[in-house]
Amino acid sequence: MGKDQHILKHEQGWQVKGSGNTKATKLFETQQEAKQFAKEKAKNQHSEVVIHGRDGRIRTKDSYGNDPFPPKG
Repeated sequence: MGKDQHILKHEQGWQVKGSGNTKATKLFETQQEAKQFAKEKAKNQHSEVVIHGRDGRIRTKDSYGNDPFPPKG
C-alpha cells in the first residue's frame, strides 16, 4: 500500500503531498485540479486521498485501496 495523498492549501494555491513528505508532490491553482491528481495517484498506490480545508482541518477521506472496514449491505 502506498502513501496517503493529502490535499492542502498552499500559498500558491493547493498542493498534493504524500504522507510523511516534507515537500509537495505537485502544486495546483485549484483544489479540484489537486483532487483529480491525488485521486489518480491514490488509485495507482491503493491508498487514500485526504482533503483538508483552508484551515488545515481534514474535511473528507476517500479510500482507493483495500478498505479494512468496507460498508455493509
